[in-house]
Amino acid sequence: MEKKQYYSIREAAQRYGVNESTLRYWEKEFHELAPRRNKKGTRFYSEKDLQLVEWIHHLLKEKGMTLEGVRNELANKNAVADRAEMLSRLKQVRAELVSIAEAFNRHTN
Repeated sequence: MEKKQYYSIREAAQRYGVNESTLRYWEKEFHELAPRRNKKGTRFYSEKDLQLVEWIHHLLKEKGMTLEGVRNELANKNAVADRAEMLSRLKQVRAELVSIAEAFNRHTN
């Protein structure tokens, strides 16, 4: 996904492999997730919003936490931003390592 200032709900949903309705539901459940809206009510997700979506997705889908558990995690707002950034960086490092391993394997075979 190209870097831009704001993303549509469709782009955000595709990025994390969830339905648009899931993102709307998460907005109701987690008040910290509040993307910008225009006069018509169209949502615009910033990078900060997407980091929060990534963290919520990770906790719910990958760690199997409950909604209440995620709410408790989000209560500690300072840690959320740090953890979301850390998770994003770790995923980038993993992707780079996989790419290096694939290149190495191509050259050794």
